[in-house]
Amino acid sequence: MAAAGQSVRADLPDNAPHILVVDDDRRVRELLSRFLFEQGFRVTAAANAAEAQAKSQCIVFDALVLDVMMPGMSGFDYARQVRETSRVPILMLTARSNPNDRVMGLEIGADDYLPKPFEPRELILRLNNIIKRSADGTLLRERTGDTVTFGPFSYRIDRGELRRDEETIRITEREREILTILAMAGGGNVERETLTGSGGLAAERSIDVQINRLRRKTEVDPANPLFLQTVRGVGYRLAID
Repeated sequence: MAAAGQSVRADLPDNAPHILVVDDDRRVRELLSRFLFEQGFRVTAAANAAEAQAKSQCIVFDALVLDVMMPGMSGFDYARQVRETSRVPILMLTARSNPNDRVMGLEIGADDYLPKPFEPRELILRLNNIIKRSADGTLLRERTGDTVTFGPFSYRIDRGELRRDEETIRITEREREILTILAMAGGGNVERETLTGSGGLAAERSIDVQINRLRRKTEVDPANPLFLQTVRGVGYRLAID
């Protein structure tokens, strides 16, 4: 018998993605779990951040679907805590559609942000996209051992590791993916579509947020970047040495 809060299907392949759904609304939690389960995901549910923490100690999840407004530790706070030790993709769900809230979620390290109410098919599309991005980034890091340098910084592509001299700079999985794409371009221009995929306007805005966040970590003056340069009408480039 499956453990409480966990959905298991006998016909699921061993490599089916395992999703942790965290929402304090029991109805939403159950509907999400059932829908994801029917779409071929393994699903574990948690009612709050504390329960999610406990479940994460014994299960490695492929992605988190995380509500923002929860009693106790909020979704923002939990996502921030997760990002201290994990690169697991995070999709935040919330009834708060204020642009500032979306930007905050992305700045914390969430990979995507979907306001309620939402179209279930859009949830699946976004969830599959962030899982694929994470997997592609891992495969790319395994295929190359190159290191690029720009100013006092070095980026090890195979490890997804950014360093300033001897200090390791903490970056999110999405920032890591962007740096990897830019580094692999060898200093050449990278089109915005290459960084955003097919996510449309929302994804383009997300890229702007991610680039600005990376600039705050690597530039003396983020408003006048030396390394993460904007190429007008094209996209971005990393000015490597």
